[in-house]
Amino acid sequence: MKSLDIAIAGAGPAGLAAALFLHRTGHRVTVFERFDTPKPLGSGLILQPTGLTVLDRLGLLPEIMTRGSRIDRLRGSDAKSGRTVLDVRYDAQRKGRFGLAVHRAALFGVLHRTVEAQGIAIETGSEIVELDVGSAHATLKRAGGRDIGRFDLVVDASGARSPLAAFSVRPATRRPLTYGAFWATLDWVGEGFDANALMQRYRRASVMIGVLPIGSDEPGGKGQAAFFWSLKPDNADAVIAAGLDVWKEQVAGLWPETTPYLDQIGDFSQLTLARYGHHTLKVPAGRRLAVIGDAAHSTSPQLGQGANMALLDAAALAHALELSPDLETALGTYARSRRLHVRVFQMLSAAFTPFYQSDSVLLPLLRDRLVATVAKVPPAPQILASMVAGTIIDPFGPLGLREKDWNRS
Repeated sequence: MKSLDIAIAGAGPAGLAAALFLHRTGHRVTVFERFDTPKPLGSGLILQPTGLTVLDRLGLLPEIMTRGSRIDRLRGSDAKSGRTVLDVRYDAQRKGRFGLAVHRAALFGVLHRTVEAQGIAIETGSEIVELDVGSAHATLKRAGGRDIGRFDLVVDASGARSPLAAFSVRPATRRPLTYGAFWATLDWVGEGFDANALMQRYRRASVMIGVLPIGSDEPGGKGQAAFFWSLKPDNADAVIAAGLDVWKEQVAGLWPETTPYLDQIGDFSQLTLARYGHHTLKVPAGRRLAVIGDAAHSTSPQLGQGANMALLDAAALAHALELSPDLETALGTYARSRRLHVRVFQMLSAAFTPFYQSDSVLLPLLRDRLVATVAKVPPAPQILASMVAGTIIDPFGPLGLREKDWNRS
């Protein structure tokens, strides 16, 4: 295919990774960011073997490894009894896999610096709200109807609330989820915590507390942790009105070892309220439009796949454009290459979320007694490890990727 003029809406991980892949294959790329200064949103995340493989293809794996914390295990316990009800180990499959927990700022920084070093244009303060597709070009428009420019292809990486996703073949309505979370980035405190694990405490399914070591934004920096507490966003104002001390007492009552983390929180302004929603575009494309990342599929963070899915989308789009004779064929190839993997994990996330974030009384009982017992019996440990790693359905082959040999890393 000839070199295309491509606009990417959104300078998050999906947009920046797509810019690097597309620039590498000879396309002329411009990234448009609605904020005056590109910046990451949120606290920590786990880069799974899927996302790490994509970063390895971009040549960025060594750099991101210096900024993260290796995760070998996900462990959750009942806050009242202390009984372990979730224990997922990456080594259950003996493939050398692991996760890498990082601050979103670390992932953003690695990608953003590389984009700048490659000379890829980033135009800030450009909020795109509309797409006008003609026979030869797609025209992007700002609020008020002002044109931004004409492009051969628009890549929508503007997130779950994207206005451009409405121009896909079959738009989907985002369904808000009942539960969200308070998040904070705090200094890492090792006593009582595993430096290579995501640790969680549950009170039924209505409360989930988590501590995730996330390394540091820069190599050699002070270790950090992502701390989170699940709640209904509709109840956040009532929690704040009751006062910080009341909330801290509740958290410490369920998990006393978190007190050193709670002591670092002096005001609710240190906590970010995350709201989650679920939607999946049946066809993440339209005329001269490709939709990637959360704009194409969003869900709860239970399986930790969001950023990893976005990185896979970016690689898939570039691969489809590289192999196809024309744009229309490429967009169809891109959509097909991601369809099964995305839908399986969207389904799994929707199925598992009520066990950990819901008002149900029965589901957490099943989780803590039946599911926790069955999960110890092969092949359940291997299946759970594949779900967490993002590999229960092969995401690599359709993208022209081969998973890195982690045993040799």
